[in-house]
Amino acid sequence: MGRRSAAPRKGDLREQALLDAAETLLEHTSLEELTVEAIAKGAGISRGSLYFYFGNKHEVLAALVERTMRTIRAEADTTAQDAASAPVDVMERAVHGVERVWREHGTVMRAAVDYSALHPVVGSAWNDTVDAFAQAMTQVLRRAGIPDEDGPGGAAAPARALCWMTERTFYRAACSPGNDLAQATATTVEIWRRVMK
Repeated sequence: MGRRSAAPRKGDLREQALLDAAETLLEHTSLEELTVEAIAKGAGISRGSLYFYFGNKHEVLAALVERTMRTIRAEADTTAQDAASAPVDVMERAVHGVERVWREHGTVMRAAVDYSALHPVVGSAWNDTVDAFAQAMTQVLRRAGIPDEDGPGGAAAPARALCWMTERTFYRAACSPGNDLAQATATTVEIWRRVMK
């Protein structure tokens, strides 16, 4: 039996090119103004070929959000599995990881927040990511001594609330004229620290 090549398939490369084109376009185009034709042109394929991969621009955005969110989920998983470090150190690394993703993919992150309520596919991708991060941070809070129980006193409730607070804090920082993500990180870390005392 012959071995399959580990190289990406042509279709995978085209899909990634479409996502890259959409991310580039979102830097100076709103989702309302973004067109399937512009995305296809940016990826170097025909508009008709784009429909082989995505049904519309909202599906492109959802896939772009999902691709970006995989980075956060991977970091959250690594964070949650770090049993050797102190929980507060783990939390700080996680928040700094979130800042890095906002710096590298801020246009996608802002679009995800802006359109999550309007487009169910985008909203689902965004909510799933925040939930995954909250599950990882629940483990960190448990290791910090917060009880593993249901209700507001258990680790899951504050983890979920703090993750949504973190999301909103970075979103507001990314939308502000100063784009002060470092300040968002410092503030968010301080609030997490107070909960973990």
